[in-house]
Amino acid sequence: MAFAITQTCCNDATCVSVCPVNCIHPTPEERAFGSTEMLYIDPKTCIDCGACADACPADAIFPVDRLTDGMREYARINADYFAHSGRESSEEVDTPAQQPRDSSPIFHAWSEPAFDRVLPSDFGPLRVAIVGTGPAGMYAAKDLLLHTRAEVTLIDRLPVAGGLVRYGVAPDHPATRNVSESFARFHTHPRVRTYLGLDVGADLTAEELAAHHDAVIYAVGAATDRRLGIPGEDRPGSVSATTFVAWYNAHPEVAPDAVDLSAERVVVVGNGNVALDVARILVSEPETLAGTEIAGHALAELRRSKVREVVLLGRRGPQHAAYTRSELLALKHLSGVDLLIDDHDPRIGTAIDAAASTDKAAVLQGVERETVDWSLSPGAGGQRRRIVLRFHSAPVAVCGGEETRAVRVTGGTGELEIPAGLALRAVGYRGVPQAGLPFDEATGTVPHERGRVTGRPGTYVVGWIKRGPSGAIGANRACAAETVGSLLADAVAGTLPAPTGGPKAFRRLARRRRR
Repeated sequence: MAFAITQTCCNDATCVSVCPVNCIHPTPEERAFGSTEMLYIDPKTCIDCGACADACPADAIFPVDRLTDGMREYARINADYFAHSGRESSEEVDTPAQQPRDSSPIFHAWSEPAFDRVLPSDFGPLRVAIVGTGPAGMYAAKDLLLHTRAEVTLIDRLPVAGGLVRYGVAPDHPATRNVSESFARFHTHPRVRTYLGLDVGADLTAEELAAHHDAVIYAVGAATDRRLGIPGEDRPGSVSATTFVAWYNAHPEVAPDAVDLSAERVVVVGNGNVALDVARILVSEPETLAGTEIAGHALAELRRSKVREVVLLGRRGPQHAAYTRSELLALKHLSGVDLLIDDHDPRIGTAIDAAASTDKAAVLQGVERETVDWSLSPGAGGQRRRIVLRFHSAPVAVCGGEETRAVRVTGGTGELEIPAGLALRAVGYRGVPQAGLPFDEATGTVPHERGRVTGRPGTYVVGWIKRGPSGAIGANRACAAETVGSLLADAVAGTLPAPTGGPKAFRRLARRRRR
């Protein structure tokens, strides 16, 4: 019986490296890697060895015969990838010389081995500081510790390590949070020192940090949200999804009373995975969240919540939605929650009905559609809690006086107001300027070349502050490999600035400055 990759796939590709028959695709060497929502196992080639499941950091791989009701669709999803992508003709093989011999037990061609971390025999240990302990920073630390003799200083302004995995992943996705376990051993590595509650830019300067290390890697992510730029956006009751996510994850910089769930209807602007996370948490049974790592104050507020309906507002059609197919599938299996499509625009039904089985919009085939009467109160007539998907509709204004009363939106031939007591904007994260580093306001990133910060020798970036807020957790692995590769190339070339202070001096400095 073959294995299948499921919802929590992080695109780390660790599974690819351990598969003995090369049945997991796309691989990091293939053009499709990074552009597909997840990785897939070829059921015709899988030999049921389980090596991929053992290696998966996100517990996303299971035998097909052990998939539960809500996950059984992933057996088909994995198979469909190979049936519709032409992979049966070995599209990744460019020349006959790369084809396996007919008598070979290898069913797919392998690419030639690459050795990216070949360093001179006399290459000495580097002292490297990494600012940020989320996945991007930890992938960089892992690369340095496993392939060099580097001494790594991990720094985080927050009192708990983990970054986006700790404060950005929904609490009902514990398997995704398991990625942090693969990094845990590096926090206690003999060549690692960790400083939490130390803010570079506030507690010490970028120049002070650089003066005590051969190189500094900034892995600070995207700490704020994108704005809508509409009237009433800052009205009480209009909150960013970044604040909401931080609130239910007990982020120390978000107050326990930052969110009020006394409204019956909530409008979420956006249709990416974060928007779906927010909607799912709002309508989930509190008791199903009680056994997770959700913040106590958030669980208490959800228990007294009056929310009966969440409206997901997407300016484009269902075929162009930003969420992944796996996250949308999860909404279809929420206990006690109905999923509804607001059929206000004929383009919506047309796109769904015409979707091929591998298209994102096909997930919505069979989901109930109706033109919603927004004048009715949520829950009227004993209606169950529900999530309403409203495509081809954009926000125009958040309406109200001292509090949010409605969200005015486009749709059809004009505009209408959707009554709502809470509006959440989930239109993307955005990086913030880092003290002492250049910053591109247009992209919310630090200008760089393959991770090298422009005009700052010995300074590097990785993760969302490098490439913008895109890609799953595992995308940081390749991102970190590129940055570390640039750093090591500079070290071999002798272009890194020499530090003026040693490790002991930095420890004393950090002890004095740390909150």
